[in-house]
Amino acid sequence: MGLFDIFRISKIKAENEALKARLTELDCDNYEQVKEKIKSMEASHSQSMRAAQAELNTTNTAIAENNSTITKQRDEIASLSSNTEKLQKQIVTQTNKLTRLKELYKSVDYCITNFLDTGVAERLSNTSESRYDEFSPSVILKLHCMDVKDLRKAFKDNDKAINQVLSAYDKRYTTKANRSIYQLMVIALRAELQNILYNLKYEKLDQAIDDVKETTSKYLKIAGEGNQSIAGTLTKFIGEIEYLFINSVKIEYNYYVKKEQARQEQLAIKQQMREEAEERKLLEQQRKKIESEESKYRAEINKTNEALASATDARQIENLKAKILELESQLSDVTIKKDEITKLQNGKAGRVYIISNLGSFGNNVFKIGMTRRENPQDRIDELSNASVPFRFDVHSFIFSDNAVELENKLHTILNNKRVNKVNTRKEFFYATLDELESLVNELDPTAEFNKTMLAEEFHQSQSIDVPYTSDHREESDSEDQEYIDIFT
Repeated sequence: MGLFDIFRISKIKAENEALKARLTELDCDNYEQVKEKIKSMEASHSQSMRAAQAELNTTNTAIAENNSTITKQRDEIASLSSNTEKLQKQIVTQTNKLTRLKELYKSVDYCITNFLDTGVAERLSNTSESRYDEFSPSVILKLHCMDVKDLRKAFKDNDKAINQVLSAYDKRYTTKANRSIYQLMVIALRAELQNILYNLKYEKLDQAIDDVKETTSKYLKIAGEGNQSIAGTLTKFIGEIEYLFINSVKIEYNYYVKKEQARQEQLAIKQQMREEAEERKLLEQQRKKIESEESKYRAEINKTNEALASATDARQIENLKAKILELESQLSDVTIKKDEITKLQNGKAGRVYIISNLGSFGNNVFKIGMTRRENPQDRIDELSNASVPFRFDVHSFIFSDNAVELENKLHTILNNKRVNKVNTRKEFFYATLDELESLVNELDPTAEFNKTMLAEEFHQSQSIDVPYTSDHREESDSEDQEYIDIFT
């Protein structure tokens, strides 16, 4: 046995000892026990894997079921959304149909009320009302209202109602002569209505309605005198058609109202531009005046400083220093005014005013406007000129860096309470002092609000019977001299 074999045997023995120690740690004494231990561990691992796989399969199944449920719910939501959209369209259609039926019912009711004076006339039953859609028309006149979408739709709906009435009554005449009379009258009535609509002007609505009534009355008289056998039917027909003709006039008149609103808005913009130009002109004059004052103060300060530099008497020096402090304080006030005017000139700053005139417009009517003038009371004094009998009371001046925006915000909030809903240049609104105070506090908590409505001139005028006069005449110098001569 060589030396190499001895070392090899020693190495094997060391490895065997290490292996025995490892077996002892595994609580095994031989190979078979180790094998059984490994087999047991593999079985335990396999069982754990099967359990994990089963749990994973269960989870995957639950996820698949949830995905299926989500898909079904999405399909159900889509179906419900589609049904909702269809139902909404049906609601709109039925609402429009109901509106047309109501107008037809009103036309018949108008006819019964104004044209049938017999005691046997009865209102239509619910069954009759439900069948109004059997009446159907279509006169299309090229009118101004056709240029406005909502008015165009309203006119066509009303026009359809007119043609329904015309068609329904046409079927009531069996003889050729009576039908001819009716058709000729229809042609004439349409021509008359067209003339009335073409001649319609702003502020002439009442006149146009009177023209419609005069026209229908004329044709009713002609029909009654011409053929008594159809007079009753024509009376009902004209009663219904008059209501719808008046509707046509009102719809067309709305175009002129909208046109007047647009015109007034343009006039308001131009008026605002003129007022802003005038206010800027006044501000420029004030700015130049203040700059002149500023120059005078600076010149006086320089002059006083020069006197101070050459002064030697202590009392004189104190007086000059005091004078300089006073001049600098006055200069500071002038500079602040100058900065305010510059800000008003170059920006959007200004004051929104809320004023009332109890004697002129009554209680709970207020004017809300805007001015950029340095002294906003000047603007109120202008508004209180000879165009109104009494002076305005001021309830609030609200300063804002963007007075135009603040004014528009107030006007928008109170838009439904406008006194004049056509001419937006008339900035008068119905409101109470409490409402306006709450609104002002909300927009600018620092702004003052005066809830007292003095109306001094108005109350003084109510308390006296004889107006004030200027008949008092002071005695002249010559009269005084005569008085002196008597007693000298």
